[in-house]
Amino acid sequence: MRTSYDFTPFWRSSIGFDRLFDLVDAAQQQAEAHYPPYNIERLGDDQYQISLALAGFRPDEINVTAEQNVLTIEGRKTDEKREYLYQGISERHFRRQFNLADYVQVRNASFDNGLLRVELVREIPEAMKPRRLAINGISNIQQLDSKAAA
Repeated sequence: MRTSYDFTPFWRSSIGFDRLFDLVDAAQQQAEAHYPPYNIERLGDDQYQISLALAGFRPDEINVTAEQNVLTIEGRKTDEKREYLYQGISERHFRRQFNLADYVQVRNASFDNGLLRVELVREIPEAMKPRRLAINGISNIQQLDSKAAA
């Protein structure tokens, strides 16, 4: 049994956190969806990989879309008439969405042996990276002393 959280007190006192609350709501809703199974791996400091187990799907039945901060993976089986005595491999349609942090880019998608692998990289623009500033302490102190004496 899951309980839903009321974010009303936060809405009254916070501005600009809409995306955060939307992410929490989406996580609560997606907790029930277990198909298809997937892994999220960290390959390096700024490299990630999502692997989805898509047994029974062909590459032309899978659609991978990256739009703003959302990665969407959809699978649609083509209608093939088959008579199964037992069907243990699920072939249902699915739609799985992953919310991406700022500056995370989808690099590559590959499909091999029933696994879809999507490579992600975080690329922070140079203007947003921290930079070290030179400290000119001695010259600043001399300037302050000369102004105080004047």
